[in-house]
Amino acid sequence: MRLQARLLGPLEVSVDGVPVRLTGRPSGLFAVLAMSAGSVVSAERLATAVWGDDLPGNPRASVQTNMTRLRQLIGAQFVETTAVGYLLRIPPEQVDALRFLELVDLAASAPDRGTESRTLTDALALWRGDPFEGMRSVWLAETETPRLVERYLGAAERRIDLDLAAGRHDGLVSELRDLIARHPLRESLWARLLDTLDAAGRRAEALEQYETIRRRLAEELGADPGPQLREIHVKLLGAVPSTVPAATPAPQVIVPRQLPTDHAGFVGRDKALAAMDSRLGDANSPTVITVIGGAAGVGKTALAIRWAHRVAPWFPDGQLHANLRGFDPSGTPRTPQEVLRGFLAALQPNGQQVPHGLDAQVGLYRSLLSRRRMLIVLDNARDAEQVRPLLPSSPGSHVVVTSRDDLTGLIVAEGARPLPLDVLTPQEGWQLLEQRLGAQRAHSDPSATDEVIERCARLPLALSVMAARAARRPDTPMRALALELANTRSELDAFALNDPMTDVRAVFSWSYRTLTGAAARLFRLLSVHPGPEVSVAAAAAAGGLPIAHTRRLLSELHATHMITESAGDRFAFHDLLRAYSAEQAQQTDTEQQRYEALLRVLDHYLQTANAASVALDPYRVPIPIGQPRDGVTVETVADHREAVKWFATERPALVASIQRAVHARADEFAWRIAWAISGFLDMAGYWDERAAAIHATLHIAPQDTDWPWQAIGHRSLGHAYVRMGRFADAHRHLGQALDLFRERGDQVGQARTHLNIGIVLDRQGEHAKGLTHSLAALSLYRAEGHLAGQADALNAVGWDHAQLGEFEQALTYCRQSLDIHLQLDHRHGQADVWDSLGYIQRSLGRYEDAYAGYRQAIDIFRDLGDRFDEATTLVNLADAHVAAGDPATARSTYLAASAIFDELRHPDAAMVQGKLAALDEGHAADS
Repeated sequence: MRLQARLLGPLEVSVDGVPVRLTGRPSGLFAVLAMSAGSVVSAERLATAVWGDDLPGNPRASVQTNMTRLRQLIGAQFVETTAVGYLLRIPPEQVDALRFLELVDLAASAPDRGTESRTLTDALALWRGDPFEGMRSVWLAETETPRLVERYLGAAERRIDLDLAAGRHDGLVSELRDLIARHPLRESLWARLLDTLDAAGRRAEALEQYETIRRRLAEELGADPGPQLREIHVKLLGAVPSTVPAATPAPQVIVPRQLPTDHAGFVGRDKALAAMDSRLGDANSPTVITVIGGAAGVGKTALAIRWAHRVAPWFPDGQLHANLRGFDPSGTPRTPQEVLRGFLAALQPNGQQVPHGLDAQVGLYRSLLSRRRMLIVLDNARDAEQVRPLLPSSPGSHVVVTSRDDLTGLIVAEGARPLPLDVLTPQEGWQLLEQRLGAQRAHSDPSATDEVIERCARLPLALSVMAARAARRPDTPMRALALELANTRSELDAFALNDPMTDVRAVFSWSYRTLTGAAARLFRLLSVHPGPEVSVAAAAAAGGLPIAHTRRLLSELHATHMITESAGDRFAFHDLLRAYSAEQAQQTDTEQQRYEALLRVLDHYLQTANAASVALDPYRVPIPIGQPRDGVTVETVADHREAVKWFATERPALVASIQRAVHARADEFAWRIAWAISGFLDMAGYWDERAAAIHATLHIAPQDTDWPWQAIGHRSLGHAYVRMGRFADAHRHLGQALDLFRERGDQVGQARTHLNIGIVLDRQGEHAKGLTHSLAALSLYRAEGHLAGQADALNAVGWDHAQLGEFEQALTYCRQSLDIHLQLDHRHGQADVWDSLGYIQRSLGRYEDAYAGYRQAIDIFRDLGDRFDEATTLVNLADAHVAAGDPATARSTYLAASAIFDELRHPDAAMVQGKLAALDEGHAADS
């Protein structure tokens, strides 16, 4: 006999096609059991799910009574009573709600868009109304209904997106209007309605609909439209006039998808997954924080990532992920600021404009997450303080934290929900081995398989490593594998691993001993690498090997699960394996061998960082680094864009390399790497990291007497403090730098320091004093014949004169600066001068010349990919149009700048909005 349940609408139950009418409490019990198809549900759970807090006097008896009525209605053969509860005998595919969830998951992994669209269409066709309509169950109403509705809306929106991308517009407007009628405040539906109307050539109607939702949000929520609607509104307003650079694109909504690849060997954990499922809320639910706790290697990360992939469609605004390295043997945990910078870079197209200071970064981060439904996975947390700044403040999001610590502070203060994770059950251990080795092999000697599972302490990591080793020896009986593992164990009991799991160490050693000698050596020496991930070139440096040979060895290590491969041809250790690697290096390799490996890694980073630094700024003071050490491969950095990409990828390892070099007393690498990366850290806005890197190395006295690191370090630190708005600290360090350069008679160093002091004074409004320092810099550069420096100084002198109202002098100096920058082909310098010239010409009332200067700067900034300076110069251009009495062009230019600032999520967007408001007020007063 065949039982079928339709829950996505009014309850419909049939047995062999014959309808069965269920009402009252039995209908609620049936629906709860159907949603748990294939699983036993306890009487207590059923009672809570159906009655909620209003439990009857004897809940168990009430469940039994209603279960008897249910058996009479559908047939006793479909309801099984067990020792712990009740089981509904119905295949999941015969429950429409479960079939819907299955189809949505299948669509997410579809091989092409056509298949994805068809699968989503099939899933959506199962809906006949509101889920569980007319059924009496508190749990269904408060938990399952919102969860299913959110999945439904996410699937509908995705299918609509696919239709729009394929040019299929027929019927979409009506469908979206129906959805909006049921969910009138869901902005993502309105956004798609606006896009659909625009695609159908109905832009005026789309603008009307924008006003409708804007007013509704204001009246009902007291809120403005979110970023997605605002960005579409900008697009609907039409093209920017020809007086504004036409290439300015409409801002795009950034939807980060940062989840790592799901673990293919994941097994079991059904109860844990169900517990996490039960905590899913809707868009209006307070942020839920789940803390998965347990020992190293127990599978916390695998569980978090598996669940995150399962529920990703619940979070249409994206997923963020970070490894906090709280218990990483390679070094200190990641700071909240470091993680926030990564998240902000994912939420914005350009991380350059991240504000200084933790509080400001947290504020921007939480503002960006406002009205978004985000899933945030924070892996390997050290303590609650590391996690708190990374928590969103608005409803609708969900945070999953994994840690070896129980994070009691987070549970008490933030209401986090603990989910302790133990080792696998024996049954789950069997599932893992069956999956990896095949059922036939696992069952060939059950007692031996049991012994292998127990020797691995039922730890998923250990079992995975063991299974990878066994898979490479398909003819070895399970009894022989168990015997080898037992014999290995006794030799390793004396090892002093921080996490005292001798059985786990035995498993690692077993795989380690099967490696070729070259692969084992590389595995050991990788423990000296300071960063969370290692590139092939950095791994080659650790081993002092050619790239091709290193690739083969890394493949061998990856095949045995001794390392993992991440995106972009990069590799990483699990923290237990890193600790084991370091143990083996100490046992096998001499201290000198380990030190030489570290020096090669540091030299790899120094040599490549120096090449990338030159690509970023060819006129930067050259650093003495010598030739690469033997066995060191220097990565090729062809141009500015490749340099930015390499620095952004390797920044965590570079920053960690400085600390490692200081601790290892490898001073010659510490200060050189700090200098090589300081330009990028400044450009990208990592001013805290730049200051910390300089501080860590400021005491080091280089053996190169021609390289005054203390003077340069103080100057670099002063410049970082200028960026951070710490002007008193900036003056103090720049003053020390100037004294040190004077003692050495270094005129170029003095000149650059004078320019930096001039920048501080300009920020403080002390333009006359700033001019004195700019002139001093110009004189010193001229004395040394330093053309690039002269060009920078001439522009600074011109700018200072302009700020003092001396515009003709300003014009002369800036034109001289431009001539030199053109001679040197220094394009960013040219753009800076064109911006200065635009300001001067505007101040002189020469508006056409001002427009021309600003447009030259904008063209160069855009070509260099400098979006922030492009937007800033657009504001300057708009200011010129205001001064010239052209408010219409000024308005459209401000809007173009505002679109970029909105795209960058930069606070200067508020400044532009203020200028627009002032423009509108002026227009209203005139009329």
